[in-house]
Amino acid sequence: MYIDKDSITINKISMGSYLTNAVISYNKLWSNDAGRNLAGKMTGTLIGIFPKLELTFRKLKQADLNVLAPIFDSSRQTVRYHDDASNSYKTITTYTGDWSTSYNRLGTAEGVKISFIATERRT
Repeated sequence: MYIDKDSITINKISMGSYLTNAVISYNKLWSNDAGRNLAGKMTGTLIGIFPKLELTFRKLKQADLNVLAPIFDSSRQTVRYHDDASNSYKTITTYTGDWSTSYNRLGTAEGVKISFIATERRT
């Protein structure tokens, strides 16, 4: 849940002033024994639920990119967010997907969308 400007922090930096949208999904990861049997019944072992935060950032100036790009480029991030399932704040280690910028106006990057994916299951 995106409650206020400090609801999502990455590496102890509040993302509230940068974000336009935040989607938090709770993805189930199943073991390789998962599937349906001949009767159509789902079987398998649930490994865990791995949160993913899909964050959309507003148009960014170079000064904003100077703060955010090192976070996007790092191999791991520490993310604090409000977890809907437990109604509490969680701190997780994440990795990111690829990101890119597009310039339609001189000196301003259009919004960046990037996913932060948990490296461990939700506890």
